[in-house]
Formats: sequence, structure tokens, C-alpha cells
Amino acid sequence: MPDKKIIQVDQAMFETELDRMVSRKVEEILDAMLDADAERVAGAGRYERSDGRKAYLAGHYERRLTVKAGGMTVRVPRLKGALFESAVIQRHRTRESSVEEALMEMYFSGVSTRQVDAVGERLWGDRMPPQTLSDDLKRVYKDIDEWRNRPLERTFPYVFMDGIWLKRSWGGSIENVSVLVAIGVGDDGRREVIGVDEGMKEDTASWESFIRGLLERGLKGVRLAIGDRNPGLLHAVGELLPGARRQRCMVHFERNVLAKTPRRRRKPVAAKLKAVFAMEDRARTLEKAGSVAAELDSEKPKEAASCLREGIGEATAYQLPEFPMEHWRPVRTNNMVERLNREIRRRTRVVGQFPDGRSALMLVTRRIRHVTQNWP
Repeated sequence: MPDKKIIQVDQAMFETELDRMVSRKVEEILDAMLDADAERVAGAGRYERSDGRKAYLAGHYERRLTVKAGGMTVRVPRLKGALFESAVIQRHRTRESSVEEALMEMYFSGVSTRQVDAVGERLWGDRMPPQTLSDDLKRVYKDIDEWRNRPLERTFPYVFMDGIWLKRSWGGSIENVSVLVAIGVGDDGRREVIGVDEGMKEDTASWESFIRGLLERGLKGVRLAIGDRNPGLLHAVGELLPGARRQRCMVHFERNVLAKTPRRRRKPVAAKLKAVFAMEDRARTLEKAGSVAAELDSEKPKEAASCLREGIGEATAYQLPEFPMEHWRPVRTNNMVERLNREIRRRTRVVGQFPDGRSALMLVTRRIRHVTQNWP
């Protein structure tokens, strides 16, 4: 019986050698393309006699370049009598644009700046200088600003609004900064992020400025504004969207009631609140809420009963006759914005603190665009 010989391959060595072969081949191709561009600019090939010659080849210089195949050194022609420019390699660029785009995409997908630098060096053998990242960010920021300030051409009867708190450096200390977010739902049911802006604080002035910006960009037809019971938001909606009803987030409202309930009583009270919002019309919901509040009074969590009585009207605006029943479930909570906020927090957690409010705003907006690009 013949011996069976097993051939063992050093996988790491094989991959390394394969990388070198690919890199060398790409170098050869780029060198050939650059020489062809030089002959085109010169108007004649090397050693070619031609009346149309505009310049002469004066040797080459080496230039380090990072492409998808890795880091390599290419030979760039020197011309005497003309300025050499090539579409193959732009002047003063040391990286292929796709490499920078990949690094930027990693940054905006939740990878910290330090990790982006480390991954870039591991993959392509080259680090990305902070200044290069900064220049690329400026280009991306311009595109983000254009998106943030785009005209709003559709009608949005339902608008969800909320803020998210981040940390930033200011005068040597760490302060909180708020980014305000608005999601609009059109008559056709399609949702769209219609506003992202820095709010500094979730006060009346910040919310008024935010909503006024939406109106200036064309926001119209708002019938229901959904959010938590933020005093600044309530006042701004009342002033600037007088025709809109205000819906207090049902989930936040239930949490407010339970926060005023003794811990040992929270589970049965939560079940009663669930029964309140299971009613099929607003009159029955208000009646059920009244009976639950009376029970709470008798059981002595009176602060919870008072909270229920005071807020049930705001928490049931979605049940008014002007809103179709099939719209009730998605518009009675602020979950749509909350889910978006969770994605934002996941990304900003790796950053820690921002150098300024604009950096926070740009990163949040870019993350929102990334998350919502596949929204129906």
C-alpha cells in the first residue's frame, strides 16, 4: 500500500508571500500607467523623435502610496519642460481614495479614532495622520450640513421629537450638550429624520430655535407632536405649532407614575396601567384611569394617583377622533426616536467626550443617516 504523504502549508507564510506578489504586480501596473501618462503629456515616447514633443523625461522619483492592495512604492516620472499630472495618482495624495473612504466608514460605524489608525496600519501598512482625518471630516461635514438644511417638501402630520445628552469639553471642563432630533411621518406612512441640531440645553429657547428651523425649511401639516413632558418642548410646540395636538409618550408617562409608587406595589400598578391603555376609545380610557386612580388613593400611593390624573389627558391625545385607530399604536410612544437614540449612544460611547458641540452634532447626524438609509 503506497504511503500517503500529507503536504503541510504554512498558511501565514503563504498569505504573506501572496500579498507581496499582488503588491509587486500592482506596482508594475501603476508604474506602466504613469509612464504612459508621462509620454502623453510629453507628446512623444521615450527616445522617440517627434516634431510634436512638448517635454522630455528627466528620470523618476519614488513615492509611497497606500492602496487597497497595501502599501507600495511607485516610480513617478519627472518631466523637463512640462508639469506632470496624472489621473492615476493625484498630486500630494498618499492614499487611494477608497482607502480613506474605508477608514472614514469605520470611524462613523463606531470605531474610535485610535482603532481606525491601528486597523489602517495593520491592513495597509500605513497610519492615517490626524490632519488627514481632520481634512476628510471637513469634506464629510459639508455634505452633512447640506443634508441637515435640505428643504422639507412632504407633509408630516406626525412629528416625534426628543433630545440626547452627550459630553463635550468646554473651557477645560466637561459639560453636557444636547442634540435635538425630529422624525416626521408622512401621509403615506413613510418616516424620515427631518431635523438634527445642537440644542445646548433642552430648554424653551433651544426647542423654539429647533422647531423654527424646521418651519423655515418647509415643515407643514403637523397634527400631532409626540415627545416626553419636557417643559421647553411643550411651550415651543404650543407657540410655534398651535394647530398640533401634543402626545405625551405613553411609556414615559407610565414610568413617571410607577416612580411615585412604592416598590412593592409597582407590579400590580403596572398591570392596572396596561389595562388603562388597552381601552378601545378615549372615553373608556379616561374612565378606566379614573377608577385606577381611585384605587390608588385607597391603597395610599396618592402621589401616583395624582400623577395619573394630571397626565392621562396628554397621554391619550392619540385616541382623539381625528386620528385613525390604525395609527394609534405607533404614535402613542416616542419609541421611534428612542430606538434611534440607542444607536447614537452606542456610537458615541466609544468616543467618550467631544472637543466641541459641532463635533458631537456631525457624528450624531452621520450615524443617523447611516442607520436610517434603509428605512422604507
